Amino acid sequence: MDFQKLCSFETFTQTWDHYGYSANFEELVEQEFPRMKGITYLDHAAATLYPESLLRDYFQDISRNVYGNPHSHNPSSRLTHDTIERVRYRVLQHFNVTPEEYSVIFTSGCTAALKLVAESFPWRPQTEGEAGSCFSYLTDSHTSVVGIRGLTSGWGVVTVPVSPQEVKNGAKAAAQGEDVVCQTPHLFCYPAQSNFSGLKYPLSHVKGIQARHLYPACDHPGRWFVLLDAASHVSCSPLNLQDCPADFIPISFYKMFGFPTGLGALLVHKDAGGILRKTYFGGGTAAAYLSGGDYYVQASNISDRFEDGTVSFLDIIAVNHGFEALHRITGGMHNIQQHTFGLARYTYTLLSSLCHGNRRPVAQMYTEGQFESPSTQGAILNFNLMDSHGQIIGYSQVDRMASLYNIHVRTGCFCNTGACQSFLGITDGQMRRNLQAGHVCGDGIDLVDGQPTGSVRVSFGYMSTFEDCQKFLNFVAECFVEKPVTVDQERLEMLQTVTAAPRGLYEDHPIKMSNGEKYKTDGKETHIEASPRGFGNNNTAHTLTNIYIYPIKSCGAYEVHDWPVGPLGLLYDRGWMVVNGNGVCLSQKREQRLCLIHPQVHLPSDKLLLQASGKDTMAVPLEINTQMHTSDQVCQSKVCGDRVETVDCGDEAASWLSDFLGQPCRLIRLSADFTREMKNSPSGAATSSSLSLVNEAQYLMINRASVELIQKLMSSRQDDPLLDTQNVISRFRANLVIAGVEPFEEDNWSHLIIGNTQFVVTGQCGRCQMVGVDQETGARTKEPLMSLSAYRTGKVTFGVYLTQQLPEGSTTPHVLSVGALIQPEQDCS
Repeated sequence: MDFQKLCSFETFTQTWDHYGYSANFEELVEQEFPRMKGITYLDHAAATLYPESLLRDYFQDISRNVYGNPHSHNPSSRLTHDTIERVRYRVLQHFNVTPEEYSVIFTSGCTAALKLVAESFPWRPQTEGEAGSCFSYLTDSHTSVVGIRGLTSGWGVVTVPVSPQEVKNGAKAAAQGEDVVCQTPHLFCYPAQSNFSGLKYPLSHVKGIQARHLYPACDHPGRWFVLLDAASHVSCSPLNLQDCPADFIPISFYKMFGFPTGLGALLVHKDAGGILRKTYFGGGTAAAYLSGGDYYVQASNISDRFEDGTVSFLDIIAVNHGFEALHRITGGMHNIQQHTFGLARYTYTLLSSLCHGNRRPVAQMYTEGQFESPSTQGAILNFNLMDSHGQIIGYSQVDRMASLYNIHVRTGCFCNTGACQSFLGITDGQMRRNLQAGHVCGDGIDLVDGQPTGSVRVSFGYMSTFEDCQKFLNFVAECFVEKPVTVDQERLEMLQTVTAAPRGLYEDHPIKMSNGEKYKTDGKETHIEASPRGFGNNNTAHTLTNIYIYPIKSCGAYEVHDWPVGPLGLLYDRGWMVVNGNGVCLSQKREQRLCLIHPQVHLPSDKLLLQASGKDTMAVPLEINTQMHTSDQVCQSKVCGDRVETVDCGDEAASWLSDFLGQPCRLIRLSADFTREMKNSPSGAATSSSLSLVNEAQYLMINRASVELIQKLMSSRQDDPLLDTQNVISRFRANLVIAGVEPFEEDNWSHLIIGNTQFVVTGQCGRCQMVGVDQETGARTKEPLMSLSAYRTGKVTFGVYLTQQLPEGSTTPHVLSVGALIQPEQDCS
């Protein structure tokens, strides 16, 4: 049985019969989510997708009705008030409770709901004579839950982190003869579903903690309240609060419907509502108060009491249409749970059993259990991929490759450090050392000393299809499995037993991939010569073969033979950029047609010429008189997180670009009065470290021999047409191209001289899917990133960054010329 058979819909339906919601499910998805064509979206745990009908019905609603401020009493305001109350009821109905049992407080999101509880809970500080309140949370909790201790620790409240095993194993009856008078309030928080692994924690914990039958409640006298973080759970699973009457339940609506964002709610049990204390009062939350005296009476209704100011009433109205669309498309949460669990379970089964040609596993799965039941596992897979030697492949590399295939996943620690540490085996000491090594939450540092700092997460939503699973599994097999692909038969049989799938469905069988072998292998390791014969010659002089400037960031290259060096690098390199209608910089990652714009710097006329096929040439002045600036010409923009001050180049250039790109955009240039410094400037007073609109450094240099080595790897593939040397060089968008050097020898240089100009090597250039854009056509291909990723383990880099070193006080103009000799200096550290 070949891999395509394993990844077939027939195989899937033999093991799971709860797919879709009707016979025309695939057609329905195409109709409701047409914008997703060509995209494999697997990040539903972060934010699910909204259907077309939700937006259509919502915008028809707000365009036909007049909704006023609900705090007024005119007809439009009463309509808003009544609609909001209807939505509150709809929310409670969804969780099978009534307004007599729970109240709905609308917030700006789940985190705001958690913060509301933290600030309003009646914490009692610990004193010498009396034990105070406990704030306890499951270590597998979102950052927003753990962050509550930022408030409580300052109030003398005891923090009690609890591992999942401690809750499971700590059950015991409350002590006999306990002092029932003690009413010290404590709060226990836990997720209904882990946003890291998708594990569903027992909803019975709610009553167990409240009755003090479970640790830590059984060890601390007082009244225990439970906050059930339901944000991850309710996206794909039903939640019946009759079975688990938690005191506080925060949710986010965009995880359920995709729209609106920035709106959540806190569901508060009536028995718990009375304990929450309100200090600040905003518009609408006070029944009465005096402006000149300390007199304030809070609103009697708990929702009114805690919804400071005017609620986001138009967003709340959208929630009603979210429920309508969800039920119309799926028929209910039970159907969604069955559908998404089946997709996740199937993907888990195949991914966890994939092996390299040497039979080493491809994936390290991070899960409790093996997807036995939708009642214990959500539609989330968490894992790291491994090479044929058992080494972890950094999640950033996986993310870059996935983007090349238009597969959208999530990587990192997912705002859940506790679960990340537990599953990946990262100690507290390692966490601190990782921070010292420069790793912070949300960055791309995926490996420190060869150990992973995070992982890859795939998650499904109610509109996910089998094709999403298929594309993802094919992607993994094609990009990360050393051929021939094999399947761990023993593991498959074990999983089939666990999930009651038909036995004998899979075989331990070498799989011939449709694209042929990536490159030759002996079943143990990949072979590619580090210095292929003919690629470099130590007897050949190192020379500069090409010079490119990119006047407009992310637009086409302008090749020159001799070019002056300015204080920011090559004169006029990345001096301009194109921004969209919201003022956000456009790059080829989002707008590939930028490469078809070919700017030229015409020094004799002091003009920047914009050229593109089918368009008349447009001229823009190289220099703008700063004294002529109007206030609306100066604007603030961002480049790689840096704030930059720019100047708008006028309506004529904006019209030219907008017409060519088919969207509103403008041309802006770096203000001559603004200085942008490198974040990590090299040492040395004589080093010029000011930047134009480049990403990280003044210059990017690549080596022809390195390009040719990658080409050799590419030649063994059959996915894309073979790319010639010049095509590959253009994709790496370097300023300087050199020859006469061994492949990747430049990685070890610390300094170099080109002609009479000295440079410091400031680092290697990390590569992303943008190298897949053909600079001549704008088409996107998988190469050369796939071959580069196969060759460069760890962080995928190609080329080095340079910063020029000009003699202090030098007034002699420097010029770089093609053919100049290069004198490198090795890094001996």
